[in-house]
Amino acid sequence: MILEGAARVFGNNIDTDLIIAARYLAETNEIELGKNLFKDLRPNFINEMNKGDIIVAGNNFGCGSSREHAPLAIKGAGISAVIANSFARIFFRNAINVGLPIFVTSENLRSIEEGDLLSINASEGILVNKTKNKTYKFDPYPEFLLNLVEIGGLFNFTKNRLEAGV
Repeated sequence: MILEGAARVFGNNIDTDLIIAARYLAETNEIELGKNLFKDLRPNFINEMNKGDIIVAGNNFGCGSSREHAPLAIKGAGISAVIANSFARIFFRNAINVGLPIFVTSENLRSIEEGDLLSINASEGILVNKTKNKTYKFDPYPEFLLNLVEIGGLFNFTKNRLEAGV
């Protein structure tokens, strides 16, 4: 899995209320949720980003409530992946469940700037900042998690297994 897009840079402790505000939680459709992504933090974010862009963050991304709406909104907006130094555990699990690729790296990502062109090789655990010709490493997913994300998450995985009679 190779993902490419412009960097959309955030700092530390980006909580689920900043990702998708509570007033939008009556919605469950990921496309509709995505229209309000980061509305309170960066009101014009949706108009500034392009489908396929990659969120780059610091520590504790997705902290706060355990709402599944947060990774759904990110996915629904068209973000291709999130890479950060750490994620809240429940956010990480919810992201995998909905098929949003997220990656953890111990490398310092502060040199990545808004708009830098990034490429992620999920299988090899490599992030390349093509704008600055700099490479970062992360632990790649085990094959079963990579497959789960590639097919769109736990729902699609279960549906496929049921249809196959497994």
